[in-house]
Amino acid sequence: MADRDVKTLIDMLYDMVNDAKGVPLSAEKCIIDRETALDLLDEIREGLPAELKLAQDLIDAKEEYVNSAKREVGRMMQKAEFDAKSKVSDSEVLVAARERGHEIVQRAEDRANEMYRVVNEYTEDALRRTEEAIQAALDEVKESRVKFRAASAARRQKDREELSKAARADNKNPT
Repeated sequence: MADRDVKTLIDMLYDMVNDAKGVPLSAEKCIIDRETALDLLDEIREGLPAELKLAQDLIDAKEEYVNSAKREVGRMMQKAEFDAKSKVSDSEVLVAARERGHEIVQRAEDRANEMYRVVNEYTEDALRRTEEAIQAALDEVKESRVKFRAASAARRQKDREELSKAARADNKNPT
């Protein structure tokens, strides 16, 4: 993918359809370059996993940060407990170390929760935008199919009527 995100590709596809030349005698139909449209759809298809991978990478980074913080807190707690045990007579140090350890754990958990929330919002937004774009494209395709069927049925009916008129005219004017 040439450094274009999925939204940009969908915008390009939309512009292509929007700017396409109209089909003669039809206000709703247009001509687009099939190869270019298919290339854009292929890039969109390739881009979706990349955006999902980016969201997963953010989640993995968040989990690694939390695990690292927990390990660090564990080391600090062990050190604090060791220091406190070596100073048995000074129980305030032990209490302060435990409180400090709990504060550090709480801050790490709060930060991890915030990162998790941000990652979830980003992922949800990216998936929502992708879903909306795909749904819009699908709706356009469905609408085009309905219009095509209606135009085809109308043309078939007109052809039948013209054939019927021609047959009646042939029956009235035998040569």
